[in-house]
Order: sequence, then C-alpha cells, then structure tokens
Amino acid sequence: MMDISKVVGNNIKLARKAMKYTQSQVADFLHMTQQQYSRFENGVFQLNYEQIFAICDILEITPNDIFFK
Repeated sequence: MMDISKVVGNNIKLARKAMKYTQSQVADFLHMTQQQYSRFENGVFQLNYEQIFAICDILEITPNDIFFK
C-alpha cells in the first residue's frame, strides 16, 4: 500500500526545488521552523487543508500536483 504522506512530501520537495527555494524559505512563508517544514517533506507529519493551499500558492502548483505525480 502506498504511503500518501511520503508521496505528498516528495512532490512538495520536487516543486520546492523547481522554484529554487530552500526549506527555510518555504518554512518562513508558512511561519514555522525549517525543522517543522522538513517533517512534511519527509512524510513524518501530514499537512492540513490550510497548509496544502498555502504551499500550493507559494510553489505555484495545484493540490493535484501534490497528490498525483
């Protein structure tokens, strides 16, 4: 069975790198620490709806890009 947290984290990581942002930069946009943000990319923590839409806005992607790649 697929671990959706890992898939989402990897897709966010790829989108962040495509925009040439560091984890710290995205974390600052989200008003959290780099360590907290890193846990999303590593699939340790799951994003809530607000965080999903905020990340999509920051990285110029859609929720589909996060969940289906």
